[in-house]
Amino acid sequence: MCLLRLLGQTVPSLVLAASLAACAPGSGLPPLPPPAATGYRLGPGDSVRLITVGDEALTGEFRVSDSGTIALPMLGPVRAAGLRPAELERAIARALVKAGLEEQPSVAAEIVTYRPIFVLGEVNKPGQFPYEPGMTVLAAVALAGGFTYRAVDGYAAVVRDQNGQRIEARAAREALLQPGDVVTVLERRF
Repeated sequence: MCLLRLLGQTVPSLVLAASLAACAPGSGLPPLPPPAATGYRLGPGDSVRLITVGDEALTGEFRVSDSGTIALPMLGPVRAAGLRPAELERAIARALVKAGLEEQPSVAAEIVTYRPIFVLGEVNKPGQFPYEPGMTVLAAVALAGGFTYRAVDGYAAVVRDQNGQRIEARAAREALLQPGDVVTVLERRF
């Protein structure tokens, strides 16, 4: 409870500090879970570079659409969302064999551009920013022009899609972000 009744009472400073910490914005949020160790999964907005040995039409950069597919010449849409790059390589190779275009295709996929992150709240330049592997909450805030004078600067709220579920959690400055995360720097109450 954030309301302290101190009328005529002496309160130890440790109790007062603990009570004030419980009042802090975002203090009720669970901690942000660490990124999944299963590897990066593609999603809408990512761009991938495909290299198909011996087939120039299937070599180049392709963007994952809002529907989660990439449009490939001669093959049409191929599902990419939710797949790791190695899984996408195998899916395209299977599609080439199934379509009778290749007998033993060799396909390589690498991520060129990740989905952006978004930084909102008590920062100087809120907005959308490119994600880079290893990006932390503090790095995202730096891209957004730094904290305002009203910002809670020890942690932020992060909204993330995880396994098809939307979660909201409290993330320390050092917490690793993922593409598509929405970071909200909270405002101090006192």
